[in-house]
Amino acid sequence: MRKLYALGEALIDFIPNVTNSELKDVTQFSRQVGGAPANVASVAQKLGANAEMVTQLGHDAFGDIIVETLDQLGVGTQYIRRTNEANTALAFVSLKEDGQRDFSFYRKPSADMLYHPSYLDEITISEHDILHFCSVDLVESEMKASHKVMIEKFEAANGIIVFDPNVRLPLWDSAEACKAAIQEFIPKAHVVKVSDEEIEFITGKTDETEAIQSLFTGNVEAVIYTQGPKGATIFLKNGESIHHEGYKVKAIDTTGAGDAFIGAVISRMLNSSITDITALFENEGHDILKFSNLVAAKVTTKYGAIESIPTLEEVKKDLK
Repeated sequence: MRKLYALGEALIDFIPNVTNSELKDVTQFSRQVGGAPANVASVAQKLGANAEMVTQLGHDAFGDIIVETLDQLGVGTQYIRRTNEANTALAFVSLKEDGQRDFSFYRKPSADMLYHPSYLDEITISEHDILHFCSVDLVESEMKASHKVMIEKFEAANGIIVFDPNVRLPLWDSAEACKAAIQEFIPKAHVVKVSDEEIEFITGKTDETEAIQSLFTGNVEAVIYTQGPKGATIFLKNGESIHHEGYKVKAIDTTGAGDAFIGAVISRMLNSSITDITALFENEGHDILKFSNLVAAKVTTKYGAIESIPTLEEVKKDLK
């Protein structure tokens, strides 16, 4: 069976009990399992795909609840390491009135950052598998080195590599370091997902068309450009594009919406009989976008990332 390997951070998001409040003024939080790769793996698994989480957690209560949550969802946890050298990462979130977020991270270092490349020796990749990763764990660390090794394993097996930069500047020493790491890894991916909020930062270009075209470098065959409530567009290297306008909902928490979107895309990719990326999106791109936009929209109507993931039946019922 085709499989998703989600590599990177799994952490605890502390979501506030109020909106439109600065983080310093929040007095109560609810605990939610999060971290973009963990979110993506959870979405893909819940929507009918086969997902494995590849990370490291601390030997602590927060690591325990992450493993328990992923296990309950059916996400593979056999490649999750545990360590006493660092704690599981934490993220405290404040919500604005429209559901947008501010973050404060506690991970200097966190357990995931100490994940050693040698741990990947036990993983065997096939040409049918997909790797997903983000930029949060591309800070200089053992985990960044592990990303390079995992990418090499996928290249050797002719697997598909999906990169969602998912910019989180508070985790970096400088914006320049974050941008450099993202630009280093974009050419290694076959599919790049980028949002309208981060494309100018990543590319340095103000013109949207020029910015998108500049992402077609190295191995990149498709760029998926998301625009929140305005929907999303798949741009292909051959010049074709596919757009879906998205769904209008009352958002209360956008945490995990982008992860839900790309997790839904990957679930459709894994469940398709077409393995060539260009042919896949040419034939099924509009349906993939329609499905993934709906999943992302539904996630924003509830609090948290993983706990707000709809079932496949719920999505199919509301597809128009």
